[in-house]
Amino acid sequence: MLTSDHPVSPGHYNERVEEHLRSTDFYHVAQIGVVQCQKSLVNALVERWHPDTHTFHLPVGECAVTLENVAIILGLLTDGLPVTGMTLSSFEALEAECLHQFGVAPRKSDCRGSYIKLMWLRDLKERLQLTDENSIQRYAKCHIMLLIGTILFGDKSGASVHWKFLPLLRDFASIGQYSLGSARLAHLYRALCRASHFDYKETDGPLTLLLGWAWIRLLFIPWVELSDPGCFNDMTTDLFRSAYPISS
Repeated sequence: MLTSDHPVSPGHYNERVEEHLRSTDFYHVAQIGVVQCQKSLVNALVERWHPDTHTFHLPVGECAVTLENVAIILGLLTDGLPVTGMTLSSFEALEAECLHQFGVAPRKSDCRGSYIKLMWLRDLKERLQLTDENSIQRYAKCHIMLLIGTILFGDKSGASVHWKFLPLLRDFASIGQYSLGSARLAHLYRALCRASHFDYKETDGPLTLLLGWAWIRLLFIPWVELSDPGCFNDMTTDLFRSAYPISS
């Protein structure tokens, strides 16, 4: 049985940075909030995932999460600049990048290897005084990193975010030009492929995209409020399994 539960909120943001979030294409993601992972539903979907085709195999045919779904659900760009770059593991590189972008760096106790603890980013965001454009951009970058760590590319712990995303935020005007939507879809595909292994016990990061897709595309699942943590129960999973049994 797979487990995946990341009920960590990125937190609220000051309304003064709303236009900055819009210009970076993160405004829509910032409105999503926390979507509780429904383990039974995720397990049922993983059972029908085929890594060789990157599709769910159902008796009625194949289906998959597409770039169009990503654009609709997350509002992220899917045809922009590629999300790529070097991934350095040294604390010194992490420290230098944070100093460059935030004017302050975390201590080693605020990090976990190459990951920055979300608590440090939250505390930094709360301490920032929005007195000029530079401080507003730093605040927006903090919130974007929190969104990346909680909704888009979170790790299994749900408590930290890899600092490799920080270089993408160096030029604030260029943040909205990256194809983060396609990167998020690739991340989901990789997570599903790993989860389909018989000895894998936990999925990678939050599954907001997958659950949103299931609510929209699998019409036999009753519509529910996204804020309801118990929206999918065993009865719903039984309905899924009976409607779409695993094909031989």
